[in-house]
Amino acid sequence: MIRVELLKLVRRPRTWVAVGLLCLLPAIVAVFLATTRISPPPGQGAAFLSAVLQSGSLYPAAALALVLPIFLPVAVAVVAGDSVAGESSQGTLRYLLVRPVRRTSLLLAKLVAVVVFVVGTVLAVAGTSYVVGVSLFGAGDPVAVVQALPEVTGGDDAVAGTGPSGGGQPQQQPAAGGQVGGQGAAGAPAARPGADTGDTTAADDQAARERAQSSVSSLSGDALGPADLAARMLGAMVYVTVSMLGVAAIALFLSTVTTSSLGATLGALAALITSQVLVSLDAASSVTPYLPTRYWLAWIDFFRDPIFLRDITAGLWLQAGYVVVLMLAAWANFATKDVTS
Repeated sequence: MIRVELLKLVRRPRTWVAVGLLCLLPAIVAVFLATTRISPPPGQGAAFLSAVLQSGSLYPAAALALVLPIFLPVAVAVVAGDSVAGESSQGTLRYLLVRPVRRTSLLLAKLVAVVVFVVGTVLAVAGTSYVVGVSLFGAGDPVAVVQALPEVTGGDDAVAGTGPSGGGQPQQQPAAGGQVGGQGAAGAPAARPGADTGDTTAADDQAARERAQSSVSSLSGDALGPADLAARMLGAMVYVTVSMLGVAAIALFLSTVTTSSLGATLGALAALITSQVLVSLDAASSVTPYLPTRYWLAWIDFFRDPIFLRDITAGLWLQAGYVVVLMLAAWANFATKDVTS
């Protein structure tokens, strides 16, 4: 049964259209950024977009931030909302249940197909965005990235960085071109105000470059090696996947309630939009921690050093609760439902 549902998922053109569109959006944004070399100011726009000009290896994170608020939940809601209601509206659900197939097994197969779609979509977005980011922006100058990332946090007291020798001297603020630390035509970092321009400075810059080689920076400004960055990106992808499973649970439950796949999809999207509105409303602060979209962006905390686990843990538990409760409700409704269509 699971194999049959997976074949249905793969053979449906809308599956590939949805995945293609989700991968296309970050690619279009990357082309505009690479062409104009104008990134959003720090603190504005999707997360990490202010840093991708210095390091294309961060573009998968920026891509997740681009598709997560709207496009990815819509795609998941469409697929999950059609899983049962689509069979019912087409008149094939009754014929499926005529055969010796347990309803629990059928619902489980539908859930597995939705999970595969969510995992595959997140992997496709991250993978294509990495290729596009590195191709258009390159791996980046490690020293420039280490200097630039603290500015991305948008903190009022954030500085462009400290001297590599640990003296705590602030670096030069971003130049007009958006390059933090300022670089000359030859690509070498500009001298800091009041800094010694002798051999000691050159040695310090070289030492900093050697320490930061093949690395990018966390949101806190500490250098991240390729393995560390890959591990944090994997954690972010897992977190986004779990968050989308909460969306799938809402849509799948509604799919067992109605015979209209459109109705199930719109119902799930209405629930998510309502949640987004209430999250931004101070008057609803008493229910905010329990809303499905409350911790959607907590995956960004994977890129801090140290990792902020409070919101990540709360978000995982919240989505797990939604998945368990709604799937039990979907099973209870579907197992006792009188299928007439």
